[in-house]
Amino acid sequence: MLLEDRTAVIYGAGGSIGGAVASAFAREGARVHLVGRTQAKLDAIADRILSAGGIAETAQVDALDEAAVDAHADAVAAQDGAIDISFNLISHPYTHGVPMVEMTPEDYLRPVTVAVRTTFLTARAAARHMIRQGSGVILAFGGSGEPMDDYSLGGTQVAFEAIESMRRQLACELGPHGIRVVTLQTAGVPDSMGSVDARDEIVDAIVRKTMLKRAATLDDVGNVAAFAASDHARSMTATALNITCGTVVD
Repeated sequence: MLLEDRTAVIYGAGGSIGGAVASAFAREGARVHLVGRTQAKLDAIADRILSAGGIAETAQVDALDEAAVDAHADAVAAQDGAIDISFNLISHPYTHGVPMVEMTPEDYLRPVTVAVRTTFLTARAAARHMIRQGSGVILAFGGSGEPMDDYSLGGTQVAFEAIESMRRQLACELGPHGIRVVTLQTAGVPDSMGSVDARDEIVDAIVRKTMLKRAATLDDVGNVAAFAASDHARSMTATALNITCGTVVD
């Protein structure tokens, strides 16, 4: 098992991507702490993991609340003795389909503000414990990408670019403490989109730009996340793992 005896905290674990990552981590032997705002969604993921023989606990925490994030991380570290993996997968608010010239500043900036605040808070909370341990992995999600030429994404890409900047800085500061910081870059996961507005158009635009003529699936994200968090990737930090199916060419 790639993550045997590791403790992982997953924010936004009640969502489709968070749930897929949590299930993959548990399958690989990690004790997963599922964090989110909706208890029923967390319980559903936890039940799925427990029924498969994994270890999961839930906590209703607002990942934008500084005191709540810090208190939860402290409790996990006290209980399990460490925080080995932290992955923030909460959803960001967005206004899509509206040209920038027609948007309000509030609508454009909202995803950026949320992404920066929650990434900072959760990474800081984990890093404080990881520094004492001398090890740990902080994962980020999204990555940089080209704008869509036929659909307006508002501030979403700016939010992802901000996370990338934070990831680079965190990797630089935390590397000497044995802590790795890595982004999973997907270019969009259609399975996670549910019934969002203009879903078919968005999925078509995502797939059309790939070399493999398919997009990353939830299983793809979970499997790569488990690898990235494991010792098999122990030489990887300050980088993005490209699982865009060829949308982004490095």
